[in-house]
Amino acid sequence: MFHAPDFTQLSAQISATTQEDVEQALASSHLSTDNLAALLSSAAEPYLQQMAQNASTITQTRFGRTTQLYAPIYLSNYCTNRCAYCGFSADNIFKRKCLTLDEAEKEAMILHDRGFQHILLVSGEAENAVDVEYMEAIARRLRDKFAAVSIEIQPMSTEDYHRLFLAGITAVAVYQETYDRDLYKTVHLSGKKSDYDYRLETPARAAESGMREVGIGALLGLADWRAEGLAIGYHLAWLRKKFWSTSFTVSFPRMRPAAGEFEPLQIVSEQNLSQLIFALRLFDQDVGLIVSTREEARYRDGMLGLGPTRYSAGSCTAPGGYSDSSHEGEQFSVGDHRSLEEVCAAIRAKGFDPVYKDWDSEFQAESL
Repeated sequence: MFHAPDFTQLSAQISATTQEDVEQALASSHLSTDNLAALLSSAAEPYLQQMAQNASTITQTRFGRTTQLYAPIYLSNYCTNRCAYCGFSADNIFKRKCLTLDEAEKEAMILHDRGFQHILLVSGEAENAVDVEYMEAIARRLRDKFAAVSIEIQPMSTEDYHRLFLAGITAVAVYQETYDRDLYKTVHLSGKKSDYDYRLETPARAAESGMREVGIGALLGLADWRAEGLAIGYHLAWLRKKFWSTSFTVSFPRMRPAAGEFEPLQIVSEQNLSQLIFALRLFDQDVGLIVSTREEARYRDGMLGLGPTRYSAGSCTAPGGYSDSSHEGEQFSVGDHRSLEEVCAAIRAKGFDPVYKDWDSEFQAESL
């Protein structure tokens, strides 16, 4: 079991680093968590340009001049958790909806017809609305129509994840939201999500189940982003050591306006976000780094080739939002409203190739 380091100690580890530590990290080909702490520190800020150059070299060496594209499909906005920051929180009053299997397939085929081959199925955390049987049925409908079907739903047992893997789910994303245990208690007021340790153990359960890929991350705007980044690094290193055959991704969701009007507890600037992305790229040269449509188009275009390997496009965060333009009941408002074609044009304009598909179930060793 992964034991998250004390958050206060993480901040102290970062604060103790010096300019010499930063230069040593930049000169190293294989970084330790101490090196990561240095690159996340304020002492590294004068070196951001060099960090960006190094991150760009590594990204293009490991991933080529490509950016994989995906889109989320929101299945349900029902949620039994009371999370202070989330638009889906049970405290918020708005019209709730859970898509039927036919409605979910319709949403998926809209994205399929737009050219997407990688999709992410998302829902609020309410097992009475979205359970393993529901997800299994959707997976069986979609697995032959898409190259990869990922999920971001409530944490499940290893057994249930394995059922979904056999049904055609290829990846699981689950974000700790914050690795600060004390703060976690104050923003997760009730519901199963209030169990810090159960959520922390979820990526390991997903990897144990046979999932090809597991995604982790933290919601930026709750706790100190530098310490969150170092905690992610420790978690990622532990997962890599224990599940060496599993692919991993890290996402960097910054808080966006949502129902409930929760204000960020910490301001995370675009420069801060960039430093975090560069540092994690240098720390783990093979991890997939995701920048979603939470970010503005201008920022996403500027980050092409500098670390991120995967972008969402044409996203809607409301159930049924691709067939109903009202977007009622969305989890948060997106920052980049461009269509898939517009995002692809921007990627090509920067000299990179948009990738619609980089995986096929035929590659899977175990028959689905």
